[in-house]
Amino acid sequence: MTNEIVLSCTLILLYSGVVIFFRLFGKTGLYMWTAVAAISANIEALILVEAFGLEQTLGNVLFASTFLVTDILSETSGRQSANKAVKIGIAVNILFLLISQSWFLYQPSPGDWASPAIREVFSNTPRLMITSLCVYAIVQAFDVFAYHAIWKRTTKIFGDSRKGLWIRNNAATLLSQLMNTVLFTFGAFWGTYDLPTLLSICASSYIIFIVTSLLDTPAVYIARRLKEKGRIPEE
Repeated sequence: MTNEIVLSCTLILLYSGVVIFFRLFGKTGLYMWTAVAAISANIEALILVEAFGLEQTLGNVLFASTFLVTDILSETSGRQSANKAVKIGIAVNILFLLISQSWFLYQPSPGDWASPAIREVFSNTPRLMITSLCVYAIVQAFDVFAYHAIWKRTTKIFGDSRKGLWIRNNAATLLSQLMNTVLFTFGAFWGTYDLPTLLSICASSYIIFIVTSLLDTPAVYIARRLKEKGRIPEE
């Protein structure tokens, strides 16, 4: 199976998963998704793949789903709920960083076979996680701010707070993803890859983010519709 097919299927499954979690568990489901995605995306980011002629880190699509989460929360529950998801993501990143580094304080037994591989994978985790934590906090907070700032503007333009969803959803996410792409790529991989590779990763990552941002809009509409019909569990 080609990377293109896997990546496309992954995108569909992740965005569908966000909506399903929202439908089954309400806001709690989206907070759960944030926690899982925050950890998994940072691990996946260690892997470089080539798809659609672009070299990219594997965590791009999963990380994009966290922006879908905050947009759904902003649209259906308000700014406070969206900011809570951001805080959960930050707390989970810190906790995982501390736990994963504590593993290396132990002396492996003679029969251990997993420690070398785990050490190899997670030896870059502190830098990656610290960079990701800082970038995540900045970018996600900006995304929530931008979403509501644009929402005020679209409400004035259309005279209806429900209209212009696709504008605020895409504009806020695209601006945030541009910031995220530059800050994370250079912060996490400077000195690991040469400048041409870093620029290539930035360009390919942002192209992917443009596509994922445009494609997540239907999921936000579906989530809002489910909320309005009373099909989302209340806290």
